[in-house]
Amino acid sequence: MSDLASRLDQFIDRRVLCVGDLMLDRYVYGQVERISPEAPIPVLHTQRETATLGGAGNVVRNIAALGGRVDVIGVIGQDQTGADITKIFAELPSVTTHLLADPSRPTTQKTRYVAGGQQLLRADHESAKPITADIEQKIIHAISTAIEASNVIILSDYAKGVLTPKVVSQAIALARATGKIIIIDPKGRDFGRYNGATYLTPNRKELSEAIGRNVTTVAEAETAARHLMQEFQIENILVKLGSEGVCLVRKDKPALHLHTKAREVFDVSGAGDTVAATLALALASEFTPEQAAELANIAGSIVVGKVGTASVSRDEIERELMHGSAQLGEEKVVGFATIADIAERWRKQGLKVGFTNGVFDLLHPGHISLIRQARAACDKLVVGINSDASVKRLKGETRPVQNEAARSAVLSSLADIDQVVIFGEDTPLELIKTIRPDVLVKGADYTVDKVVGGTEVKSWGGKVILATLIDGQSTTKTIAKMAK
Repeated sequence: MSDLASRLDQFIDRRVLCVGDLMLDRYVYGQVERISPEAPIPVLHTQRETATLGGAGNVVRNIAALGGRVDVIGVIGQDQTGADITKIFAELPSVTTHLLADPSRPTTQKTRYVAGGQQLLRADHESAKPITADIEQKIIHAISTAIEASNVIILSDYAKGVLTPKVVSQAIALARATGKIIIIDPKGRDFGRYNGATYLTPNRKELSEAIGRNVTTVAEAETAARHLMQEFQIENILVKLGSEGVCLVRKDKPALHLHTKAREVFDVSGAGDTVAATLALALASEFTPEQAAELANIAGSIVVGKVGTASVSRDEIERELMHGSAQLGEEKVVGFATIADIAERWRKQGLKVGFTNGVFDLLHPGHISLIRQARAACDKLVVGINSDASVKRLKGETRPVQNEAARSAVLSSLADIDQVVIFGEDTPLELIKTIRPDVLVKGADYTVDKVVGGTEVKSWGGKVILATLIDGQSTTKTIAKMAK
Protein backbone atom coordinates (compact mmCIF):
# COMPACT_ATOMS: atom_id res chain seq x y z
CA MET A 1 0.00 0.00 0.00
CA SER A 2 2.72 2.49 0.98
CA ASP A 3 4.58 1.71 -2.26
CA LEU A 4 1.51 2.67 -4.30
CA ALA A 5 1.04 5.83 -2.26
CA SER A 6 4.63 6.90 -2.88
CA ARG A 7 4.13 6.60 -6.64
CA LEU A 8 0.92 8.61 -7.01
CA ASP A 9 2.87 11.67 -8.16
CA GLN A 10 3.52 9.74 -11.36
CA PHE A 11 -0.03 10.73 -12.31
CA ILE A 12 1.09 14.33 -12.75
CA ASP A 13 1.06 15.49 -16.39
CA ARG A 14 0.27 12.05 -17.84
CA ARG A 15 -1.92 12.72 -20.86
CA VAL A 16 -5.27 11.06 -21.50
CA LEU A 17 -7.49 11.47 -24.55
CA CYS A 18 -11.17 11.35 -23.56
CA VAL A 19 -13.94 11.06 -26.16
CA GLY A 20 -17.61 10.75 -25.32
CA ASP A 21 -20.97 12.17 -24.32
CA LEU A 22 -20.64 15.50 -22.51
CA MET A 23 -23.28 16.59 -20.01
CA LEU A 24 -23.97 19.31 -17.50
CA ASP A 25 -25.23 18.22 -14.09
CA ARG A 26 -27.24 20.97 -12.41
CA TYR A 27 -28.33 20.79 -8.78
CA VAL A 28 -31.09 22.98 -7.41
CA TYR A 29 -31.12 23.03 -3.60
CA GLY A 30 -33.88 24.31 -1.38
CA GLN A 31 -36.40 23.63 1.36
CA VAL A 32 -39.81 22.00 1.23
CA GLU A 33 -42.26 23.48 3.71
CA ARG A 34 -45.62 22.87 2.05
CA ILE A 35 -47.53 20.84 -0.53
CA SER A 36 -48.74 22.55 -3.70
CA PRO A 37 -52.45 23.39 -3.81
CA GLU A 38 -52.37 22.55 -7.53
CA ALA A 39 -51.33 18.91 -7.15
CA PRO A 40 -50.09 16.58 -4.38
CA ILE A 41 -46.47 17.54 -4.90
CA PRO A 42 -43.93 19.37 -2.71
CA VAL A 43 -43.15 23.02 -3.34
CA LEU A 44 -39.40 23.60 -3.39
CA HIS A 45 -38.26 27.01 -2.15
CA THR A 46 -34.98 27.28 -4.04
CA GLN A 47 -31.96 28.61 -2.18
CA ARG A 48 -28.99 27.96 -4.45
CA GLU A 49 -27.92 26.22 -7.65
CA THR A 50 -24.69 24.56 -8.75
CA ALA A 51 -23.50 23.15 -12.06
CA THR A 52 -20.76 20.63 -12.71
CA LEU A 53 -19.46 18.51 -15.57
CA GLY A 54 -21.18 15.17 -16.08
CA GLY A 55 -20.79 12.17 -18.37
CA ALA A 56 -17.47 12.27 -20.21
CA GLY A 57 -16.94 15.67 -18.62
CA ASN A 58 -16.85 14.04 -15.19
CA VAL A 59 -14.15 11.66 -16.43
CA VAL A 60 -12.17 14.70 -17.52
CA ARG A 61 -12.72 16.44 -14.19
CA ASN A 62 -11.48 13.39 -12.29
CA ILE A 63 -8.36 13.09 -14.42
CA ALA A 64 -7.60 16.78 -13.88
CA ALA A 65 -8.21 16.48 -10.12
CA LEU A 66 -5.74 13.58 -9.99
CA GLY A 67 -3.05 15.65 -11.70
CA GLY A 68 -3.33 14.39 -15.26
CA ARG A 69 -3.68 16.32 -18.50
CA VAL A 70 -6.63 15.74 -20.81
CA ASP A 71 -7.62 16.26 -24.41
CA VAL A 72 -11.40 16.06 -24.52
CA ILE A 73 -13.41 15.56 -27.70
CA GLY A 74 -17.17 15.92 -27.61
CA VAL A 75 -20.29 17.56 -29.00
CA ILE A 76 -22.34 20.42 -27.56
CA GLY A 77 -25.34 22.32 -28.83
CA GLN A 78 -25.41 26.02 -29.62
CA ASP A 79 -27.16 26.83 -26.35
CA GLN A 80 -26.53 28.18 -22.87
CA THR A 81 -25.76 24.72 -21.48
CA GLY A 82 -23.07 24.27 -24.09
CA ALA A 83 -21.66 27.68 -23.19
CA ASP A 84 -21.65 26.71 -19.51
CA ILE A 85 -19.71 23.51 -20.26
CA THR A 86 -17.21 25.48 -22.34
CA LYS A 87 -16.72 27.95 -19.49
CA ILE A 88 -16.14 25.21 -16.89
CA PHE A 89 -13.57 23.52 -19.12
CA ALA A 90 -11.81 26.86 -19.59
CA GLU A 91 -11.29 27.01 -15.82
CA LEU A 92 -9.34 23.71 -15.90
CA PRO A 93 -5.82 24.61 -17.08
CA SER A 94 -4.80 20.98 -17.63
CA VAL A 95 -7.64 20.38 -20.11
CA THR A 96 -7.49 20.98 -23.88
CA THR A 97 -10.91 21.00 -25.51
CA HIS A 98 -12.00 19.92 -28.98
CA LEU A 99 -15.71 20.75 -28.75
CA LEU A 100 -17.86 20.49 -31.86
CA ALA A 101 -21.04 22.56 -31.92
CA ASP A 102 -24.11 20.98 -33.49
CA PRO A 103 -27.04 23.45 -33.77
CA SER A 104 -29.46 20.60 -34.47
CA ARG A 105 -29.22 19.08 -30.99
CA PRO A 106 -29.35 20.37 -27.39
CA THR A 107 -26.45 19.98 -25.01
CA THR A 108 -27.35 17.22 -22.55
CA GLN A 109 -28.37 18.59 -19.16
CA LYS A 110 -29.60 16.72 -16.10
CA THR A 111 -31.19 18.87 -13.41
CA ARG A 112 -31.66 17.42 -9.93
CA TYR A 113 -33.89 19.09 -7.35
CA VAL A 114 -32.74 18.45 -3.78
CA ALA A 115 -34.15 19.18 -0.33
CA GLY A 116 -32.95 17.87 3.01
CA GLY A 117 -30.21 15.89 1.30
CA GLN A 118 -32.76 13.94 -0.80
CA GLN A 119 -33.46 14.17 -4.52
CA LEU A 120 -37.05 15.10 -5.24
CA LEU A 121 -36.90 15.01 -9.03
CA ARG A 122 -34.51 14.75 -11.96
CA ALA A 123 -35.31 16.47 -15.25
CA ASP A 124 -33.31 15.52 -18.37
CA HIS A 125 -32.92 17.74 -21.43
CA GLU A 126 -31.19 15.76 -24.16
CA SER A 127 -31.16 14.08 -27.55
CA ALA A 128 -29.86 10.54 -28.03
CA LYS A 129 -29.96 10.58 -31.82
CA PRO A 130 -26.67 9.74 -33.57
CA ILE A 131 -24.48 12.64 -34.60
CA THR A 132 -24.41 13.64 -38.27
CA ALA A 133 -21.90 12.11 -40.69
CA ASP A 134 -20.10 15.45 -40.88
CA ILE A 135 -19.67 15.71 -37.08
CA GLU A 136 -18.72 12.04 -36.99
CA GLN A 137 -15.87 12.60 -39.44
CA LYS A 138 -14.65 15.65 -37.54
CA ILE A 139 -14.49 13.61 -34.32
CA ILE A 140 -12.48 10.87 -36.01
CA HIS A 141 -10.10 13.48 -37.40
CA ALA A 142 -9.71 15.06 -33.95
CA ILE A 143 -8.92 11.65 -32.45
CA SER A 144 -6.29 10.94 -35.11
CA THR A 145 -4.68 14.32 -34.39
CA ALA A 146 -4.64 14.07 -30.58
CA ILE A 147 -3.87 10.38 -30.11
CA GLU A 148 -0.12 10.52 -30.67
CA ALA A 149 0.49 12.82 -27.68
CA SER A 150 -1.75 10.76 -25.39
CA ASN A 151 -0.70 7.91 -23.11
CA VAL A 152 -4.16 6.35 -22.86
CA ILE A 153 -7.56 6.78 -24.58
CA ILE A 154 -10.94 6.64 -22.84
CA LEU A 155 -14.27 6.34 -24.61
CA SER A 156 -17.02 7.41 -22.21
CA ASP A 157 -20.24 6.02 -23.67
CA TYR A 158 -23.53 7.28 -22.25
CA ALA A 159 -25.54 6.35 -25.36
CA LYS A 160 -26.27 9.97 -26.28
CA GLY A 161 -25.26 9.59 -29.92
CA VAL A 162 -21.61 10.73 -29.99
CA LEU A 163 -19.93 7.32 -29.90
CA THR A 164 -21.41 5.88 -33.09
CA PRO A 165 -20.22 2.45 -34.29
CA LYS A 166 -17.94 4.20 -36.80
CA VAL A 167 -16.38 6.51 -34.18
CA VAL A 168 -15.80 3.60 -31.79
CA SER A 169 -14.31 1.28 -34.41
CA GLN A 170 -12.04 4.00 -35.79
CA ALA A 171 -10.88 4.99 -32.28
CA ILE A 172 -10.02 1.38 -31.48
CA ALA A 173 -8.22 0.97 -34.81
CA LEU A 174 -6.20 4.15 -34.23
CA ALA A 175 -5.30 3.04 -30.70
CA ARG A 176 -4.11 -0.35 -31.87
CA ALA A 177 -2.14 1.18 -34.75
CA THR A 178 -0.32 3.54 -32.37
CA GLY A 179 0.14 1.00 -29.58
CA LYS A 180 -2.09 2.90 -27.14
CA ILE A 181 -4.27 1.46 -24.40
CA ILE A 182 -7.95 2.18 -25.03
CA ILE A 183 -10.43 1.96 -22.15
CA ILE A 184 -14.15 1.97 -22.84
CA ASP A 185 -16.84 2.63 -20.25
CA PRO A 186 -19.66 0.84 -22.13
CA LYS A 187 -23.39 1.28 -22.54
CA GLY A 188 -26.09 -0.86 -24.11
CA ARG A 189 -26.43 -4.56 -24.88
CA ASP A 190 -24.17 -4.78 -27.93
CA PHE A 191 -20.58 -5.15 -26.70
CA GLY A 192 -19.61 -6.30 -30.17
CA ARG A 193 -19.18 -2.63 -31.09
CA TYR A 194 -16.21 -2.54 -28.67
CA ASN A 195 -14.38 -5.35 -30.47
CA GLY A 196 -10.62 -5.06 -29.94
CA ALA A 197 -10.66 -2.76 -26.89
CA THR A 198 -7.89 -3.04 -24.31
CA TYR A 199 -10.22 -2.57 -21.33
CA LEU A 200 -13.96 -2.46 -20.73
CA THR A 201 -15.32 -1.20 -17.39
CA PRO A 202 -18.99 -2.33 -17.20
CA ASN A 203 -20.98 -2.34 -14.00
CA ARG A 204 -23.00 -5.38 -12.94
CA LYS A 205 -26.16 -4.21 -14.73
CA GLU A 206 -24.33 -3.46 -17.99
CA LEU A 207 -22.55 -6.83 -17.88
CA SER A 208 -25.87 -8.61 -17.27
CA GLU A 209 -27.47 -6.89 -20.25
CA ALA A 210 -24.54 -7.70 -22.50
CA ILE A 211 -24.54 -11.38 -21.56
CA GLY A 212 -28.34 -11.73 -21.55
CA ARG A 213 -28.69 -13.04 -17.99
CA ASN A 214 -28.43 -11.72 -14.45
CA VAL A 215 -24.96 -11.56 -12.93
CA THR A 216 -25.29 -11.85 -9.15
CA THR A 217 -22.00 -13.32 -7.88
CA VAL A 218 -18.34 -12.54 -8.45
CA ALA A 219 -17.90 -15.96 -10.06
CA GLU A 220 -20.73 -15.23 -12.49
CA ALA A 221 -19.14 -11.86 -13.28
CA GLU A 222 -15.85 -13.56 -14.14
CA THR A 223 -17.59 -16.15 -16.34
CA ALA A 224 -19.56 -13.47 -18.19
CA ALA A 225 -16.47 -11.32 -18.66
CA ARG A 226 -14.41 -14.18 -20.06
CA HIS A 227 -17.19 -15.05 -22.51
CA LEU A 228 -17.31 -11.47 -23.82
CA MET A 229 -13.52 -11.25 -23.98
CA GLN A 230 -13.29 -14.35 -26.12
CA GLU A 231 -16.18 -13.40 -28.38
CA PHE A 232 -15.10 -9.79 -29.00
CA GLN A 233 -11.29 -9.90 -28.67
CA ILE A 234 -11.31 -7.71 -25.55
CA GLU A 235 -8.06 -7.96 -23.61
CA ASN A 236 -9.27 -7.06 -20.09
CA ILE A 237 -12.55 -6.36 -18.31
CA LEU A 238 -12.81 -4.54 -14.99
CA VAL A 239 -16.27 -5.28 -13.61
CA LYS A 240 -17.64 -2.71 -11.15
CA LEU A 241 -19.57 -4.60 -8.47
CA GLY A 242 -20.78 -1.75 -6.27
CA SER A 243 -20.40 -2.59 -2.57
CA GLU A 244 -18.50 -5.76 -3.51
CA GLY A 245 -15.67 -3.78 -5.13
CA VAL A 246 -14.30 -4.66 -8.56
CA CYS A 247 -13.22 -7.80 -10.38
CA LEU A 248 -10.33 -7.59 -12.86
CA VAL A 249 -10.50 -10.31 -15.50
CA ARG A 250 -7.47 -10.76 -17.79
CA LYS A 251 -6.68 -13.25 -20.52
CA ASP A 252 -4.84 -16.33 -19.29
CA LYS A 253 -4.64 -15.01 -15.72
CA PRO A 254 -6.69 -15.68 -12.58
CA ALA A 255 -9.39 -13.12 -11.87
CA LEU A 256 -8.56 -10.57 -9.18
CA HIS A 257 -11.44 -9.61 -6.87
CA LEU A 258 -10.74 -6.43 -4.91
CA HIS A 259 -13.09 -5.70 -2.04
CA THR A 260 -14.13 -2.17 -1.18
CA LYS A 261 -13.78 -0.63 2.26
CA ALA A 262 -17.12 -0.50 4.07
CA ARG A 263 -18.35 3.10 4.27
CA GLU A 264 -21.57 5.09 4.21
CA VAL A 265 -22.75 5.57 0.62
CA PHE A 266 -24.31 8.95 -0.16
CA ASP A 267 -24.40 8.95 -3.96
CA VAL A 268 -23.20 6.59 -6.70
CA SER A 269 -23.59 9.24 -9.41
CA GLY A 270 -20.46 9.34 -11.52
CA ALA A 271 -18.58 6.68 -9.55
CA GLY A 272 -17.94 4.76 -12.77
CA ASP A 273 -16.35 7.87 -14.26
CA THR A 274 -13.97 8.06 -11.30
CA VAL A 275 -13.02 4.39 -11.72
CA ALA A 276 -12.31 4.84 -15.45
CA ALA A 277 -10.31 8.02 -14.89
CA THR A 278 -8.16 6.50 -12.16
CA LEU A 279 -7.60 3.29 -14.12
CA ALA A 280 -6.49 5.33 -17.14
CA LEU A 281 -4.03 7.51 -15.21
CA ALA A 282 -2.58 4.52 -13.35
CA LEU A 283 -2.02 2.60 -16.58
CA ALA A 284 -0.59 5.73 -18.21
CA SER A 285 1.79 5.97 -15.24
CA GLU A 286 2.99 2.39 -15.83
CA PHE A 287 1.33 0.80 -12.82
CA THR A 288 0.55 -2.88 -13.40
CA PRO A 289 -3.04 -3.75 -14.35
CA GLU A 290 -3.55 -5.19 -10.87
CA GLN A 291 -2.22 -2.03 -9.21
CA ALA A 292 -4.28 0.16 -11.51
CA ALA A 293 -7.41 -1.80 -10.63
CA GLU A 294 -6.64 -1.43 -6.92
CA LEU A 295 -6.27 2.33 -7.21
CA ALA A 296 -9.43 2.60 -9.31
CA ASN A 297 -11.35 0.58 -6.71
CA ILE A 298 -10.13 2.82 -3.90
CA ALA A 299 -11.04 5.97 -5.84
CA GLY A 300 -14.52 4.63 -6.58
CA SER A 301 -15.10 3.74 -2.93
CA ILE A 302 -14.11 7.26 -1.87
CA VAL A 303 -16.34 9.07 -4.35
CA VAL A 304 -19.55 7.23 -3.37
CA GLY A 305 -19.11 8.81 0.06
CA LYS A 306 -19.67 12.21 -1.56
CA VAL A 307 -22.93 13.77 -2.70
CA GLY A 308 -23.56 14.46 -6.37
CA THR A 309 -21.22 14.10 -9.32
CA ALA A 310 -17.81 14.38 -7.69
CA SER A 311 -14.09 13.84 -8.20
CA VAL A 312 -11.25 12.36 -6.14
CA SER A 313 -7.78 13.78 -5.43
CA ARG A 314 -4.41 12.08 -5.08
CA ASP A 315 -4.33 13.17 -1.44
CA GLU A 316 -7.55 11.29 -0.72
CA ILE A 317 -6.25 8.12 -2.36
CA GLU A 318 -2.94 8.47 -0.53
CA ARG A 319 -4.69 8.85 2.83
CA GLU A 320 -6.74 5.75 2.10
CA LEU A 321 -3.61 3.79 1.20
CA MET A 322 -1.50 5.03 4.10
CA HIS A 323 -4.12 5.44 6.79
CA GLY A 324 -6.88 3.04 5.96
CA SER A 325 -7.20 2.22 9.63
CA ALA A 326 -5.95 5.55 10.96
CA GLN A 327 -7.34 7.24 14.02
CA LEU A 328 -10.06 9.79 13.40
CA GLY A 329 -7.80 12.65 14.56
CA GLU A 330 -5.31 11.93 11.78
CA GLU A 331 -8.05 12.20 9.20
CA LYS A 332 -9.35 15.52 10.51
CA VAL A 333 -6.45 17.66 9.31
CA VAL A 334 -6.97 18.43 5.61
CA GLY A 335 -5.87 20.89 2.94
CA PHE A 336 -7.76 23.62 1.07
CA ALA A 337 -8.87 21.45 -1.88
CA THR A 338 -10.14 18.67 0.36
CA ILE A 339 -12.05 20.93 2.77
CA ALA A 340 -13.80 22.63 -0.15
CA ASP A 341 -15.04 19.23 -1.30
CA ILE A 342 -16.02 18.15 2.22
CA ALA A 343 -17.92 21.37 2.94
CA GLU A 344 -19.84 21.11 -0.32
CA ARG A 345 -20.74 17.52 0.50
CA TRP A 346 -22.07 18.58 3.89
CA ARG A 347 -24.18 21.32 2.34
CA LYS A 348 -25.62 18.87 -0.17
CA GLN A 349 -26.70 16.74 2.80
CA GLY A 350 -28.58 19.73 4.19
CA LEU A 351 -26.07 20.35 7.01
CA LYS A 352 -25.11 23.77 8.34
CA VAL A 353 -21.35 24.40 8.07
CA GLY A 354 -19.62 26.52 10.71
CA PHE A 355 -16.14 28.05 10.85
CA THR A 356 -13.90 29.64 13.44
CA ASN A 357 -10.18 30.26 13.54
CA GLY A 358 -7.22 31.21 15.67
CA VAL A 359 -3.66 30.33 16.64
CA PHE A 360 -4.74 27.93 19.43
CA ASP A 361 -1.28 27.92 20.99
CA LEU A 362 -1.40 26.30 24.48
CA LEU A 363 -5.11 25.43 24.46
CA HIS A 364 -6.98 26.96 27.42
CA PRO A 365 -10.62 27.17 28.69
CA GLY A 366 -11.26 30.27 26.57
CA HIS A 367 -10.43 28.30 23.43
CA ILE A 368 -12.70 25.44 24.53
CA SER A 369 -15.57 27.85 25.19
CA LEU A 370 -15.20 29.40 21.72
CA ILE A 371 -15.19 25.99 20.07
CA ARG A 372 -18.25 24.82 22.00
CA GLN A 373 -20.19 27.96 21.15
CA ALA A 374 -19.21 27.60 17.49
CA ARG A 375 -20.29 23.96 17.40
CA ALA A 376 -23.64 24.79 19.01
CA ALA A 377 -24.37 27.14 16.10
CA CYS A 378 -23.84 24.57 13.32
CA ASP A 379 -23.98 20.90 12.34
CA LYS A 380 -20.35 20.61 11.17
CA LEU A 381 -17.47 22.73 12.45
CA VAL A 382 -14.25 23.56 10.60
CA VAL A 383 -11.43 25.20 12.56
CA GLY A 384 -8.71 27.12 10.77
CA ILE A 385 -5.33 27.55 12.48
CA ASN A 386 -2.47 29.84 11.50
CA SER A 387 0.66 28.14 10.20
CA ASP A 388 3.91 28.54 12.17
CA ALA A 389 5.17 31.13 9.68
CA SER A 390 1.93 33.09 9.95
CA VAL A 391 2.09 33.07 13.77
CA LYS A 392 5.69 34.36 13.76
CA ARG A 393 4.65 37.26 11.54
CA LEU A 394 1.73 38.13 13.79
CA LYS A 395 3.12 37.45 17.27
CA GLY A 396 6.91 37.50 16.99
CA GLU A 397 9.82 35.09 16.66
CA THR A 398 9.20 33.37 20.01
CA ARG A 399 5.79 32.08 18.92
CA PRO A 400 4.21 29.67 18.52
CA VAL A 401 5.16 27.63 21.57
CA GLN A 402 3.70 24.54 19.88
CA ASN A 403 4.26 23.97 16.16
CA GLU A 404 1.36 23.62 13.72
CA ALA A 405 1.52 19.81 13.78
CA ALA A 406 1.12 19.75 17.57
CA ARG A 407 -1.61 22.40 17.59
CA SER A 408 -3.62 20.65 14.87
CA ALA A 409 -3.22 17.28 16.63
CA VAL A 410 -4.63 18.69 19.88
CA LEU A 411 -7.61 20.30 18.10
CA SER A 412 -8.27 17.11 16.15
CA SER A 413 -8.76 15.24 19.41
CA LEU A 414 -11.77 17.40 20.30
CA ALA A 415 -15.14 15.85 19.46
CA ASP A 416 -16.73 19.25 18.75
CA ILE A 417 -14.38 19.79 15.78
CA ASP A 418 -15.02 17.99 12.49
CA GLN A 419 -12.09 19.27 10.37
CA VAL A 420 -8.93 21.28 10.93
CA VAL A 421 -7.22 23.31 8.19
CA ILE A 422 -3.85 25.08 8.46
CA PHE A 423 -3.65 28.37 6.54
CA GLY A 424 -0.45 30.24 5.75
CA GLU A 425 -1.85 33.73 5.23
CA ASP A 426 -2.14 36.33 8.00
CA THR A 427 -5.95 36.12 7.87
CA PRO A 428 -8.32 33.23 7.07
CA LEU A 429 -10.11 35.13 4.28
CA GLU A 430 -9.07 32.82 1.44
CA LEU A 431 -9.95 29.77 3.54
CA ILE A 432 -13.36 31.24 4.34
CA LYS A 433 -13.97 31.84 0.63
CA THR A 434 -12.98 28.24 -0.05
CA ILE A 435 -15.26 26.73 2.60
CA ARG A 436 -18.17 29.20 2.19
CA PRO A 437 -19.47 28.56 5.74
CA ASP A 438 -23.07 29.18 6.73
CA VAL A 439 -21.93 30.41 10.16
CA LEU A 440 -18.76 32.35 11.03
CA VAL A 441 -17.90 32.52 14.74
CA LYS A 442 -15.39 34.88 16.39
CA GLY A 443 -14.86 36.14 19.94
CA ALA A 444 -16.85 39.10 21.25
CA ASP A 445 -13.65 41.17 21.40
CA TYR A 446 -14.46 41.82 17.72
CA THR A 447 -17.41 43.71 16.26
CA VAL A 448 -19.37 42.12 13.43
CA ASP A 449 -18.11 44.66 10.89
CA LYS A 450 -14.48 43.93 11.85
CA VAL A 451 -14.65 40.12 11.54
CA VAL A 452 -12.49 38.95 8.64
CA GLY A 453 -14.72 37.22 6.11
CA GLY A 454 -17.93 38.54 7.69
CA THR A 455 -18.94 40.54 4.62
CA GLU A 456 -18.35 37.54 2.36
CA VAL A 457 -20.28 35.14 4.58
CA LYS A 458 -23.27 37.47 4.76
CA SER A 459 -23.15 37.96 0.97
CA TRP A 460 -24.00 34.29 0.40
CA GLY A 461 -26.73 34.21 3.06
CA GLY A 462 -24.66 33.17 6.07
CA LYS A 463 -24.41 34.84 9.46
CA VAL A 464 -21.68 36.05 11.84
CA ILE A 465 -21.86 35.14 15.54
CA LEU A 466 -19.79 36.74 18.29
CA ALA A 467 -18.96 34.22 21.01
CA THR A 468 -18.89 35.18 24.69
CA LEU A 469 -15.35 35.38 26.06
CA ILE A 470 -14.06 33.99 29.37
CA ASP A 471 -12.28 36.70 31.30
CA GLY A 472 -8.60 36.26 32.03
CA GLN A 473 -7.94 33.48 29.54
CA SER A 474 -5.02 34.19 27.22
CA THR A 475 -2.07 32.22 25.86
CA THR A 476 0.07 35.35 26.11
CA LYS A 477 -0.74 35.68 29.82
CA THR A 478 -0.01 31.97 30.36
CA ILE A 479 3.40 32.32 28.72
CA ALA A 480 4.13 35.39 30.84
CA LYS A 481 3.33 33.47 34.04
CA MET A 482 5.61 30.61 32.94
CA ALA A 483 8.46 33.06 32.38
CA LYS A 484 8.35 34.38 35.98
